[in-house]
Amino acid sequence: MSEIPQELEELFQQLNPEQRAAACHDTGPLLIIAGAGTGKTTTLSHRVAYLISQGIDPSRILLLTFSRRAANEMIRRVDNLLRALGAGRERSVAEARSRSIWGGTFHSTAARLLRRYGQAIGLPDDFTIIDRSDSEDLMSSIRSELELGNNGKKFPRKGTLLEIYSRCVNTCSKLEPILEQHYPWCLEHVDDLKKLFQAFVDRKEKQNILDYDDLLIFWHALAADPAGGKLLRGQFEAVLVDEYQDTNVLQSGILKNLSPEGEGLTVVGDDAQSIYSFRAATVRNILDFPQAYPGTTIVTLEENYRSTQPILQATNQIIDEAHERYEKNLWSSKLTGEAPFIVDCSDNNEQADFVVQQVLEHREAGIPLQKQAVLFRASNHSLPLEVELARRNIAYHKYGGLKFIETAHVKDLMAYLRLAENPRDAVSGLRVLTLLPGIGQKKAQQLLNVLAESQFRFDVWSEFKPPAATVEHWPLFVRLMNNLASPQSEKKGISAEVHQVRTFYAPILDQQYDNASARQRDLEQLEQVASRFSSRMSFLEEITLDPPSSTQDVATGSDKADDDFLVLSTIHSSKGLEWDAVYVLQAADGSIPSEMSLESEEEIDEERRLFYVALTRAKNWLYVCFPHRQYFQNRRWNQAHSYAQLTRFVSSKTLSLFQRRPAFNAEDLDTPQEAQIETTAEDIRKNLRNMWTA
Repeated sequence: MSEIPQELEELFQQLNPEQRAAACHDTGPLLIIAGAGTGKTTTLSHRVAYLISQGIDPSRILLLTFSRRAANEMIRRVDNLLRALGAGRERSVAEARSRSIWGGTFHSTAARLLRRYGQAIGLPDDFTIIDRSDSEDLMSSIRSELELGNNGKKFPRKGTLLEIYSRCVNTCSKLEPILEQHYPWCLEHVDDLKKLFQAFVDRKEKQNILDYDDLLIFWHALAADPAGGKLLRGQFEAVLVDEYQDTNVLQSGILKNLSPEGEGLTVVGDDAQSIYSFRAATVRNILDFPQAYPGTTIVTLEENYRSTQPILQATNQIIDEAHERYEKNLWSSKLTGEAPFIVDCSDNNEQADFVVQQVLEHREAGIPLQKQAVLFRASNHSLPLEVELARRNIAYHKYGGLKFIETAHVKDLMAYLRLAENPRDAVSGLRVLTLLPGIGQKKAQQLLNVLAESQFRFDVWSEFKPPAATVEHWPLFVRLMNNLASPQSEKKGISAEVHQVRTFYAPILDQQYDNASARQRDLEQLEQVASRFSSRMSFLEEITLDPPSSTQDVATGSDKADDDFLVLSTIHSSKGLEWDAVYVLQAADGSIPSEMSLESEEEIDEERRLFYVALTRAKNWLYVCFPHRQYFQNRRWNQAHSYAQLTRFVSSKTLSLFQRRPAFNAEDLDTPQEAQIETTAEDIRKNLRNMWTA
C-alpha cells in the first residue's frame, strides 16, 4: 500500500482497515469481496480518488457498474474527495476532473467505444440500438418469414428464441450444449434455430441496428483484435468493476483483453449475491478470479453498516450452508435489536393482513412507509397484498414488473424517433405504420420497401394513397417524419421533437389504449426528460440502455416531500437497496426456492443467495412470512390448496436464530376461535333450493 497524500489523510481516516487497504492498493489485480452493507461504494469511490492522487489521468480510468445511476453516485462521491485533494481549488475544477472518468454500464461504455472506434472494424458509427422487446419482435418477424413452426410441431415463442440466442452469445457457447442443458425440449429444432439466428444477424446488419448482445460482442471482438486491444489498453490505465459477481463470460473476456495480466484491474463483488444466472451471469467469474489473474490480492470487507447483529447472525448462517463461497462473517457494531421473525400465516390472505397491520404499526412508531419494503420471489406473489393495500387506501409503488420504457405507448413514441434517426430500422417502421388505421403488416412492409428504394426519403410516401380509415392521418404522418428527418429538427432540440410526435400520436393513443389520460401524462414526463439531452441519438441511447423503471424515475420535480408510499419489489430488483423494515413473502418451498429451480445444486444455491439478498436488505426489522396453505388457480387440482413446507433455507440451526410467532394471536381475531356456529352450508343450500319450489 502506497502513501496517502496528506490532503486525503483526514478523509481516509473514516475507512476501516480493510476498506483502507483496498482503496490504497497498488496497481496489481485486486479482488474486493464486499459483503452486504459493508460500504463497497465508499471503498470504490475512495479507490478512484486514490488512483487520481497517484497521478493517473481521470480520462484513463474506466469505472463499470450495472446502472448509470450507480456510476453517477460513485462519481459524485469522487467529486467530494477530489475537492479535498484540490485543497483550495474551485469546485468546478474537481468536478471537471471527475467527469472525465469513463463511468457507466458495460453496455453504455460499449456503445461509446464503438461510436469512437467501430469504423476500424467496419461498423458504421451511426448505428441505432434496440431493446429486448424490439429484438424479440424482429426475431418473431424473421421466424414468420421463414415459416418456422408451420409444420404442426410446437416451435419456441419469440421470448424463448431470444433467450436461447442471448445465452449462446453471452456464454460464448455453441447452440447444441445450451439446448441440452437449458432447453432440451427445443433440441428437435436445432437446424431451424441455426437458420433463424443466422438470418437474425443478417437482418440487424442490413438495418444498421445493434441489440444489447451485439454491443458486448463487438466490444469483445475489438478488444480481442491485436491492434484493437492495444488501442483500448492505451485508452485505460485503470479499470474498476462493480458487482463483478453479476458478469457473464463475454464480459469477463472483455476485461481479460483490456488487462491480460490484471494490471490496474480492480473488481468488487459478493459471491453470496450472485443471482442473475437467468441473464447468463456466472458466479464462476468471481470465484475463479484469482486463478484467472495470478498474484491477485483479496481484501474481504466484513463490517456491516446496515443491519443489526441479530439479523446478521441469521443471514450469516443461511449463506454459510451454501456449497461453495468465499469465507466471510459479517458483523455489526449495532449489537442490540430484535431478532428476525418467522411469521406463521394460515394462508396468503392472512399473510397480507399481517403485513398491512405491521406496516401501519411501524409507521405509527415513526418509520415512514418509504423506509419499509415488501419483497417477493415472483411478481404475482404480491397480488393478495396489493388488493388489501388498495382496499385500505395505502399508497405503494411496485418495482420489478413492466418497466416504464417497455409500456406500449412509450415504445410507440420512441419508435417514431428511432425511425427518423435510422430509416433502415424496419422494427420501428413496422410499429409506427401499423399504428395507423387500415394499415396492416403486409402494407407496412410494402411502404418500407418503397422507402428503401428511394434511398430512405420519407417524402416518397406522399405518393401513397392511404385507405379511407387513415386519410386524415397520412399527410400529417408524412409531414412529421420529414420534419424529424430534417437537419433543422435537431437544432430545435430533442424535447421539441418529442412534442411533435406526442401531438401527432395523441389521437392514435386515444383510439388504441384504455386509460389514455394517464398514458399522455407519461409522455409529457418523457418530453421533460428529453430536454436534458443534447441530441436525439444520445436520448435514444440512454433511454434504451439505462431505462427508468417507472414514471417516478422520470418525473422532474413532481415528488412532494410529504408523499409517502410502501415499496413492493421483486427480490432481484431490491439488490443494492436497504430499508428499516423488510417483509419477505412466501418463504415456502416451491416459492423460495422456486419450483422451477430445483434441478441442480447450482440452481438451488442461487435460490439460497436470492433469499440471502432479500434478508440482508433489512436494517432493524425483518419479517419472513410463511403461509401454511398455498392456493392454486387455473390448475386441475382436486383441492383448492396444498400444505406447504417452510423454505429449506431455514434449517433447524438457522431457525434458532429467529423468533417464531403467529401472524395474529387468538385474542386479536374478530371472530372467537371457539364460536359455536349452528348454521351449516347444507342449511343454506336447502334454503336456496326451496326458493325455486312452488
